[in-house]
Amino acid sequence: MKRLNLIKPIVGSFLLALLAFVFACSPQIKNSKANSKFNTVQNIPQDIEKWEKSIAAFEQQDKENPPKKGSILFVGSSSMVMWKDLDSYFPGKFIINRGFGGSQTDEVHYYAFRMLFPYQPKQVVVYVGDNDVNAGKSPEKVFSDLKDFFEDIRYQLPKTKITYISIKPSPSRWALMDKFTKTNTLVENYLETVSNSSYVDIVKPMLLGNGRPNPAYFLSDSLHMTPAGYDVWAKALAPHLE
Repeated sequence: MKRLNLIKPIVGSFLLALLAFVFACSPQIKNSKANSKFNTVQNIPQDIEKWEKSIAAFEQQDKENPPKKGSILFVGSSSMVMWKDLDSYFPGKFIINRGFGGSQTDEVHYYAFRMLFPYQPKQVVVYVGDNDVNAGKSPEKVFSDLKDFFEDIRYQLPKTKITYISIKPSPSRWALMDKFTKTNTLVENYLETVSNSSYVDIVKPMLLGNGRPNPAYFLSDSLHMTPAGYDVWAKALAPHLE
């Protein structure tokens, strides 16, 4: 009996050591959602569950047709969602589009553990912030959320390039343009200090000579874009893509 009592602790210790070794050798994303560097679970965006259907659809799509790792990932709000023919603008490049609804920065960040980090992209192209300001957030708050998001991308994916597309000058939100401009400036100045990143200004090329938005670039809702508007984006973005 004494011999058995001595063996049990030894076997138990061996099994615990073996489990620890297997876990350590398994590929993992740094920091699960539960202990993210920026604690995105504890600061859950309001009504975040409204996007669950969209994220689940992406996951199902990935199961049926796993995307290539090392691709260029586009994330953000409805301006990304409605860029249906995104691939055709950049032939020869592997593109993944994971824009969803009228999302805001903290919502995109919250779901990054499911629709960004697992892809291990070589570049992330971000368009978000437009809806944040429209929802009443200050430029400083939007920038703070974007900075947290960018830093988390760099923390999780150290070699991935980060590219931000400036908030566009939509006619329907022209009254917010000063706040958009301030947000864009804060982001541009910050990204100048971040290695392997870039800022894409799409404001200037979308304006007329009188400084107002060119209506040819916008649909009847004066918010979302026409193919001509996406042509402007593609031309401005092309030099920044890996």
